[in-house]
Amino acid sequence: MYEQLRPHDPFGRVMQQHFLQLNSTLHALSRYPDKQTQRQRFLDRGWEECVCLDMNHFYFEFLSEEERSRVERLEPFDEYEEWHLKCSHYFILAASKGELKHQPLICPPCESPVPALVPVLFSQLLPVSVVPMEPEGAGLGCTDLSGSGLGCTGLAGFGLGCAALRPGSAVLVSGGAGRHGRGDQTRVLIRDKAVWRCACPRSTEWGGRMFHTVTPVPGQRCVVFGGRTSPLRPATSLLSVSWDPTTPTDPRLSVSELNCTGTAPRPRWRHSATLLTFRGESYLFVFGGSSIEEQALQDWHFLKLEENTWTQVPVGGAVPEPRHSHSACPYAGGLVIAGGLGGQTPLGSTVLLRPAQSGFRWHELKTDPPIIPRYSHTAHVIGDQLVLVGGVWIQADGVPGVAVINLTTGGSREYSIDTAAVPWPLMLHSHSSELLDGGREVLLIGGGGNCFSFGTHLNPQPVTLDLSPALD
Repeated sequence: MYEQLRPHDPFGRVMQQHFLQLNSTLHALSRYPDKQTQRQRFLDRGWEECVCLDMNHFYFEFLSEEERSRVERLEPFDEYEEWHLKCSHYFILAASKGELKHQPLICPPCESPVPALVPVLFSQLLPVSVVPMEPEGAGLGCTDLSGSGLGCTGLAGFGLGCAALRPGSAVLVSGGAGRHGRGDQTRVLIRDKAVWRCACPRSTEWGGRMFHTVTPVPGQRCVVFGGRTSPLRPATSLLSVSWDPTTPTDPRLSVSELNCTGTAPRPRWRHSATLLTFRGESYLFVFGGSSIEEQALQDWHFLKLEENTWTQVPVGGAVPEPRHSHSACPYAGGLVIAGGLGGQTPLGSTVLLRPAQSGFRWHELKTDPPIIPRYSHTAHVIGDQLVLVGGVWIQADGVPGVAVINLTTGGSREYSIDTAAVPWPLMLHSHSSELLDGGREVLLIGGGGNCFSFGTHLNPQPVTLDLSPALD
């Protein structure tokens, strides 16, 4: 039997709404919402054996790595989140009795490449609130001029690139994809006391790229690297976006292309780009990502910002696994990388790049308990704690909330998010986030995706996540 499960999480709610619109209500889903109840459904009716697997486990346990690789090479593909989410909401079940009892139609392997995991959740819930937005056109607000569907007040899109222009009060938002395709307009979210508004500076378009990075660097500017318009069309230009800090209520941006010397990285998306300092000079450190040729990269590159030169800096230690859709945050003179999608399965590793005598060195941090592997999350360092927000996992039920990792001891904690105050299914993958209020609160922008079965599902406007219960 092949049917749906997990109706109550955000993707499950979108799935149910899809079938309701087709006038095809899923009547059994509320009564048998998970694998356990589906299995018991058959055992209670006289079936002697019953095996039930969600389609992620079926895909990884019954198809060889070679077959999975063949299938994944059939055509360009970059919708990993929606693929894994859909597979986690469908199951395949086989029940038997009598002479067939000992000949199960589905026989899972003794050792699974994606063993089921159960997160140890702390009792505190982290509340989410909808951000109060100034009505479009009011005050100094603006109208969305791009026609992209990524309206100013909604900021509904995924694969956005965001950066803080002024920590806690102004956020640059660029690119991404919405209901009507790629967004090529820049927006600035500005905080005015308790209300946020959206400003749309003119003449700051740089093409409809998504899954790019926007990194604040010294000199009142950001560097835009990578991204794509499609899996066959990566962005190749490196941009500098500067702003005038003397006009905080009326942001004025200028965009220019950087002409760099040295050996540039291959074009990529779903990578990380982090500001580092080495011997008193600033560098942009690019790691991992996806490219046309390789699904997951493990190379790294240093851009010397004062000279716009791609250069070499010595890095030792065991090289981290190839990955994309991971997080990277500055920490203790280096950085910390967490999670990501490595080849075909999510990763749970946390890796530190630490300053060394002649450069940097990789060190893996063992977490206890191990965090559930995830990708397409965001992350922030607050003191000595790494906070991971949202993402996608395939080895546990439910959806990722917030994981907090102590970067000195490796201790980890998992928290669920309370979304009762949000009137839509909150999708915390392919989103962006920025810290507010000294790190006690996170502004979450965008998120969601375009599912090939259930259509586009996007967060219509920003929300804030209260981290206080996890940090106290």
